[in-house]
Amino acid sequence: MIEQQASKRASESRAVKASIVLPPDTNNHRTMFGGKVMAYIDDIAAISAMRHCRKRVVTASTDSVDFLNPIKEGDSICLESYVTWTHKTSMEVFVKVTAEDLLTGHRLLCATSFLTFVALDDDNRPTPVPHVTPETSEEKRLYESAPSRAEARRARREERKKLAEEFSQKKPWDR
Repeated sequence: MIEQQASKRASESRAVKASIVLPPDTNNHRTMFGGKVMAYIDDIAAISAMRHCRKRVVTASTDSVDFLNPIKEGDSICLESYVTWTHKTSMEVFVKVTAEDLLTGHRLLCATSFLTFVALDDDNRPTPVPHVTPETSEEKRLYESAPSRAEARRARREERKKLAEEFSQKKPWDR
């Protein structure tokens, strides 16, 4: 039986990362590549997950990356993440991405994402993680809504398993 560890505050897992958006980071519209933003999101979320459990982690899922506004060349991109909820061996991490026009100071929320990480022991097996204690109104809101997101993840994972089983039995020429 896996026992969950004591509780930690959500703020203890908070991580912030900022960078300037340079020409190699952008597409033909001079906005940041979505894939690069997604890599930044996974990176900072992993840092938050490891800060929370102080163990190695793996990404189990990304619910979605919702791109709300473009991030322009010359802007700074700032990512902020923290653990919003935990189960026995897994952690949900929320990431928000903000762009700032460094010449005007105007800031804009550009993306949000929820990711799930699993903590691993020395034998690469899932291991218990501490509970998370929300303190701010944002943390509490995300904590309270987390069980419904977790249920949606479980349902999506079951659907994907069925698809994988079905598709693995078909040959490329069987259409």
